Amino acid sequence: MPRVAFTTFAILKRPYGDPVVQGFDDLTPPTFAQAEGSPGFVARAKESPDQSHLTNFSRDWGEWGRFEVPRFYTGGRTDDTDSRASTLSLWTDLESVFAFVYSGTHRTALAQRHAWFLKPEWPTYAVWWVGDDEIPTWADACARLEHLHEHGPTPSAFTLRTAFAADGTPVRVRGLAESRSTGA
Repeated sequence: MPRVAFTTFAILKRPYGDPVVQGFDDLTPPTFAQAEGSPGFVARAKESPDQSHLTNFSRDWGEWGRFEVPRFYTGGRTDDTDSRASTLSLWTDLESVFAFVYSGTHRTALAQRHAWFLKPEWPTYAVWWVGDDEIPTWADACARLEHLHEHGPTPSAFTLRTAFAADGTPVRVRGLAESRSTGA
């Protein structure tokens, strides 16, 4: 059965460690814990253990591939200059992704994004379907974000508001209509 790949990408106003973005950095561990405990969560890209001395760009991400960023990122690649925030995960269905994104700690972080991130001129996330035995790579995530930026939502890369089923047909994500009435 196909699974949902979900990637996020944003550029911080300042590099990690700066007080301007510390609130975001502080929410990262509990947000990852929320994702991992969410219904429908399958896995997320994590670096191999004992690599805290390496930058994200140098760490071993195993099956998730070499760490990459979309062309929208022109910032630094060292611990002192890294200002990008990106994630890559697998889910069982679109509704599970939606429920995670718009609830709990992630929703709290999402509501504060304007304080921490540059105003994007690119998609901040992309969704696409993968086979049940496929692990998306960071290169796949970059390609999907760039595709979404260039072509808008298509079955190859889409948003939760303009989504597609695994067979490529347009689909409405359950929960989206309710969230529109509550402002999510």
